[in-house]
Amino acid sequence: MRLLARAPRHLFFTGKGGVGKTSVACASALTLAERGRRVLLVSTDPASNLGEVLGTRLGQAPTAIAGVAGLSALDIDPEAAARAYRERVLGPVRGLLPDAALRSIEEQLSGACTVEIAAFDEFSRLLGDDAATADFDHVVFDTAPTGHTLRLLALPAAWTGFITDNPGGTSCLGPLAGLAQQQSLYDATRRALVDPARTAVVLVTRAERSALLEAERTRGELAALGVTPQELVINGIFTAAGADDAIATAMAARCQRALDALPEGLRTLPRSDLPLLPFGLVGPEALRRLLSPLAPGPGPGPGPAPAPARPAPASAVVALPGLGDLLPELEAARHGVIMTVGKGGVGKTSVAVAVALELARRGHPVHLTTTDPAADLERVAAAGTGGGQPNLRLSRIDPVAETRAYRDEIMASTGAGLDAAGRALLEEDLRSPCTEEIAVFRAFARVIAEGQRGFVVIDTAPTGHTILLLDAAEAYPRDVLRTTSQVPDEVRSLLPRLRDAAFTRVLVVTLPEATPVHEAAQLQRDLVRAGITPFAWVINQSLAPLPISDPVLLQRQAAEARYHAEVRTLASRIALLPWRAG
Repeated sequence: MRLLARAPRHLFFTGKGGVGKTSVACASALTLAERGRRVLLVSTDPASNLGEVLGTRLGQAPTAIAGVAGLSALDIDPEAAARAYRERVLGPVRGLLPDAALRSIEEQLSGACTVEIAAFDEFSRLLGDDAATADFDHVVFDTAPTGHTLRLLALPAAWTGFITDNPGGTSCLGPLAGLAQQQSLYDATRRALVDPARTAVVLVTRAERSALLEAERTRGELAALGVTPQELVINGIFTAAGADDAIATAMAARCQRALDALPEGLRTLPRSDLPLLPFGLVGPEALRRLLSPLAPGPGPGPGPAPAPARPAPASAVVALPGLGDLLPELEAARHGVIMTVGKGGVGKTSVAVAVALELARRGHPVHLTTTDPAADLERVAAAGTGGGQPNLRLSRIDPVAETRAYRDEIMASTGAGLDAAGRALLEEDLRSPCTEEIAVFRAFARVIAEGQRGFVVIDTAPTGHTILLLDAAEAYPRDVLRTTSQVPDEVRSLLPRLRDAAFTRVLVVTLPEATPVHEAAQLQRDLVRAGITPFAWVINQSLAPLPISDPVLLQRQAAEARYHAEVRTLASRIALLPWRAG
């Protein structure tokens, strides 16, 4: 990566889920550290797997990475950040305000929006306060998947403007007088983000049509925020060893077609290509091999490539049923909600589309929707319908449209009975960035309620965003009550519906690789704690059942056995989908 030779203080790695942001960010941070720099690597993903990739247990304080002098890392924990934020707001006024006032502020600070913005507060400290990272030469941010990251990067300007325009108001973060002290930090964060001398953004993608289109969309949205991407990394490029393996040839051809159709905006960026490796990128030794052909750098080289561990033979993979084998149980009730969840890039959209299309072909009315701003739902569905499916309706939960509709609704209902001053205060509150969270949540609850009349299939955003959305089921009714005296029935009924295994069927989608399986296992634990038990796991894009001779693919195929075995210990039902070129 050419950028590493002239790396500014702050480096951001962003892109669609599953493209390898964490691997590239870790390898880049390791490279800088081994060139004698002091580097802090930070994850902003609520579902971070940074510790697993580095082989080190991480917390909220910088932790030195064993075997890599000069490299430390930390995870921003949204819940811990929210607890610390609540204490910063409430601590100074305990004993000064009446109990009723304290309870009111505490109630305002109990929503899921507070969790997200408190995590942003911590992010702002690391980016905008040089004193907080004075021990380091570089701060490298491994971000959440694109949609979450774009919102994170837009918040410095959004909160600064809201605080300036409404100095005496309140928000889900409590009285804005308490936030005003953060305004200088948010201003500094904004200045750092848009200064190319201090901050560089690396767009990480794969040689796949949807990933490249998402990278182009991200490039445009970042430019609109005043943040200019400075390098493109295309990860996982596959070249077949010969022409005698049909699967390898098809995989290489798909990769080349995507590269040939590279969007024009991405062509303007300096570009680095990284190969598909035959082993998992876990631990410093493996990470060194990711960038070694591109970043020789001064000082000791990466050394000889370590011999890959001998994986179990592919024959050790136990035969598993296909996705179609789940359909009889899924359609038995003739209505309800089916949700695909999992790490970004595992194929949640394609699985959701496949299930929705099959239910529609069987004569059921189906509403297929997505909460993922990066999902290419329409294209995937169009490819599967082959000319349309009358029983299938498509939609997406659009944050901008939902926020506008929510503001209009509240002003027309709650605002109708207020005087001019009251309406002004309500409009002020509805301009808070928190309003988008409430609006999107309400749309999600409304879609879930449709499962009473037919099938609703929901393609969710990547894990971290989905966890925040599901956590909100209990907290959001309180947030809604701040601006309206009535909580819609669909909001009140959301959590019971999600917990009803006869109404909501959750499909955990994964790939047969370490990080997707382990992140899915943690997601399942989070769901179970919320009273939601997954219906089945889907192992997607598996090489195990395919006839392969290419040496890289053979190693990856053989390595799948351990992850298939791990999923069998976690799931009550499993479906296997083989890799395919479409």
